Amino acid sequence: MSEEITNLGKYEVLREIDRGSMGIVYLGHDPYIDRQVAIKLALAESLNDQESGEQYKKLFFNEAHTAGKLTHPNIVNIYDAGVDDDNCYIVMEYIEGGETLKKFSKKSNLLPIDKVIEIAFKCAKALDYAHRQGVTHRDIKPSNILVTNEIDVKMCDFSIAHINKPDVTDTQPDAGVMGSPKYMSPEQLREEKVDGQTDIYSLGIVIYELLTGQYPFPAGKFSDLVNKIMNEEAAPMRSLRSDVPDVLDKIVKKAICKDKKNRYQSGLDLATDLNDAFESLEKPEAEIDTEEKFNMMRALDFFNGFPEAEVWEILNASTWKNYSEAESIIVEGDLDDCFYIIVSGKVVVKKNNTVIRTLELGDCFGEMGYLAKTKRSASISAEEPTSLVKINSTVISQVSLNCQVRFLKVFLRTLIHRLSATTEIISQEI
Repeated sequence: MSEEITNLGKYEVLREIDRGSMGIVYLGHDPYIDRQVAIKLALAESLNDQESGEQYKKLFFNEAHTAGKLTHPNIVNIYDAGVDDDNCYIVMEYIEGGETLKKFSKKSNLLPIDKVIEIAFKCAKALDYAHRQGVTHRDIKPSNILVTNEIDVKMCDFSIAHINKPDVTDTQPDAGVMGSPKYMSPEQLREEKVDGQTDIYSLGIVIYELLTGQYPFPAGKFSDLVNKIMNEEAAPMRSLRSDVPDVLDKIVKKAICKDKKNRYQSGLDLATDLNDAFESLEKPEAEIDTEEKFNMMRALDFFNGFPEAEVWEILNASTWKNYSEAESIIVEGDLDDCFYIIVSGKVVVKKNNTVIRTLELGDCFGEMGYLAKTKRSASISAEEPTSLVKINSTVISQVSLNCQVRFLKVFLRTLIHRLSATTEIISQEI
C-alpha cells in the first residue's frame, strides 16, 4: 500500500522515512507553501482491526489534537491532519538531519556531558511549556525526542498525550496503562491520574540513559521491571561513568524520585538546576567575597532604583564570570541566550576580526541573544582582566515578580539605547 501512495490530500509523498507502531512516516512536499513536511500515515491493518480499530484511530488523531495546540521551538509543529479515501494522515514539521536520542543511549555512542545537559535543558523547558498549556505527554522516551547535529531538539509523538483542563470535553485516551513501561513513573504504572511530574520522571530516565548508556532498572520480565521501578533505587551514575559530576547525579535522582512530592515540581525547576549544572562544568572561578560582588553590582547604573533585596536576587540567580586578558567570552557564530553586564574591566567587540567597539564598566551586551537564542553576530573578548554578571531568562524567571518587572524595564531601556546607537553609527557611515 505504502509503495503505491504518491499523494495524500494536497501533499506529495516523496519517500518513506521511518515506521513504528503508530504509523509510517514519509517525507512529503507541500506545493502551496513549497516546503518539505513529514507525513505520518496510519497503518491500514490497525485501522481495520474490528476490536481495536476505533481506539487506534482515536490515538492517531490525538497527536494532532494535543500537539496542534502547542507552539514551542523544541516541540514538533503539527500543520494539518486529514482523511484521504481510507488513509488517515497527520502533516508535521520535517526535521532535516534529525535522529532520535535512542542512538545516543548506548554506551558505544554517548554524547559529551555538556551536550546531554543542553538536550535535557531544552526538553525540560518544552515540557514546562506543554504542562502550562495543560498537556501531559505521557510517553517521553529516547525514540520520541529528535536531535540534530546542531543540538536542535524536537519532542514528538503526542499520540497518548492528555489535556488536563476541566473545560476540555473531547474524548481522550485515558484508560489503562498507556505508554512505554520502561519510562513510566510509579504512579503511571499504578494507573493513577498523572500530571506533568510523570513526564519529568520519564525525562529523568532518559537523561540517565544518555549519560550512562544503561537503563537504571534492567529486568527480564515485566513483573520484575514493575517491582524495580516501584521499590528499588537506581545505581548512582558515577558508578557507571566516573566523569559524571555529582551535581548531575543529584539532579537525576530528584527527577526520578518515586515519591512525586519529592520530585521536581515543574519542568522549569528542572531546567534551572540543569542550567546551574552546565555552568559548573566550566572552569572554577577565583572566589570573590559575596558581599563584595553585591557592592560591585549595586554601584552599577543598571541597578539604580533596585531595592537591595532585588539586587541580591539577581546576584543569586545569575552567574559571576571572571576572564583574563585576551580570553574569549563570545565567539561569532555561536549560539547563546545570555545577557552580560560588565562589573569590572573592559571588553573588545570584533566582527570579521575587525574591532567595532570597546565596552567598559557598567556596559551591557548580549541583549538579542537573551530575547531569542540566536547565533552571535560578533566576537567579544576581555581586553584586560574582566568580571561579568551572566544572566539568562530561565534563572530570571525564578526571582520575584517585582524584580522580574524591574529587570525587564531596565533591560528594554538598555536594548533601545543600543539599537539607537547602532542606527546612528550606520547613518554616519552612509
